[in-house]
Amino acid sequence: MTKFSLLMVDDEPEVLSTLKKTFLDDDYDIYTAFNGREALELMRDVRIDAALIDLNMPGMDGLSLLKEIRKDYPHIMIIMLTGYGGVKEAVKAIKLGAMDFLEKPFLPEGLCARVAQLHQIWGLKEENRNLKARMEFKFGFHQLVGNSTAMLKLKETIAQVGPTDASTVILGETGAGKELVARAIHYHSPRAENNFVPVDCSAISETVMESEIFGHVKGAFTGAHMSTQGLIRSADNGTLFLDEVGELSRSIQAKLLRTIQEKEVRPVGSTKSYQVDIRIIGATNRDLAQEVVQKNFREDLFYRLNVVSINVPPLRGRREDIPLLARYFIKQFSTDVSPVKDVSRKALACLENYDWPGNVRELENAIRRAIALGKGEIILPEDLPANIYIPPGKPSQSIDLPTEGSLAANEKAAVQDALVKSDNNRKKAAQILGISEVTIYRKIKKYHIK
Repeated sequence: MTKFSLLMVDDEPEVLSTLKKTFLDDDYDIYTAFNGREALELMRDVRIDAALIDLNMPGMDGLSLLKEIRKDYPHIMIIMLTGYGGVKEAVKAIKLGAMDFLEKPFLPEGLCARVAQLHQIWGLKEENRNLKARMEFKFGFHQLVGNSTAMLKLKETIAQVGPTDASTVILGETGAGKELVARAIHYHSPRAENNFVPVDCSAISETVMESEIFGHVKGAFTGAHMSTQGLIRSADNGTLFLDEVGELSRSIQAKLLRTIQEKEVRPVGSTKSYQVDIRIIGATNRDLAQEVVQKNFREDLFYRLNVVSINVPPLRGRREDIPLLARYFIKQFSTDVSPVKDVSRKALACLENYDWPGNVRELENAIRRAIALGKGEIILPEDLPANIYIPPGKPSQSIDLPTEGSLAANEKAAVQDALVKSDNNRKKAAQILGISEVTIYRKIKKYHIK
């Protein structure tokens, strides 16, 4: 836990000794300095919250030190200590930003009381900072990194949609951050204190999907040795997030529709239904409207889910956010073992010029790799994957991705691009895109990619 830190600056050792003894019973981190230069050097290494500064010191006097602190460390709260007849200078110190002044000699009780007031102010500021950090974490915006116009508009939409109970479909390419958006919506809703239950519809086989979502009773099928409540009931009073909802079979779609309409769920093999109150958020990289036309997705379920539609921009559509994201991942994944602390301008240029078929997830993987393999404190172009950094004279294997058109067209192009870059190694292609091998097999089959 962070403690309140107090610095005492005085050129007389006896005075510093007396000051330290005054605060022996207080739970403060105490630091001392004999002159202004020593105090400034200490501030470069240690966070100081408040300071007691003698006005008259040789070399750098108290007023000069005050000016330096106000310029570089404006958060530090300062009390000036002045000898007899120094009230005029002390008043000047107040105008320069000091919180208070005390004339020597002073009573220890009076000094303790004034510092206690600073401690109280510091405590309120710390509480506000912690509350703000908790709220930012809770609402998920700390992970939705980016200040581009597209991201600011997305965050605004989340803040508007979250407090409602409207079913929502989040559209976007693989790796764009659809689940982060869904979590942010949940944490902006009245359901925030209850469960957020994610379901990857593309990763669960069709044979077990029904029992996973709706639950089952003991003996409902071979291997059902015990009853399970299912993911829908796990999300009761909370949010059920159906990632890749377009992968659901027609039979599961029909049962899900009934759950939404009746607000109840019946486990596999049971004759009993259970009331549920859930908000459903779906996500897909498919064009669901086109899937409805092709009879792959139920029209009635589509309209039930698609009350609100949110588009998550691809990374290539918000390139100005790439430096922020890169540094965010460096801070998140750096370890004591890795020396990496930042990314070079040339490496940033490589990142900004790349098309990112795997979007933010691919960028995250690239930074993780650079942190693992980097030898210096700065990520260099050669620390990046070969498909992102192409040395001079080496031809690029990249396929130009369409920047417009349907989600399906972009998805197909992204899969093709990843396969080319991985020399048709499906496992490596899946890693580039940040998806599972099962999913990439399905995409290859779906788009008839050879």
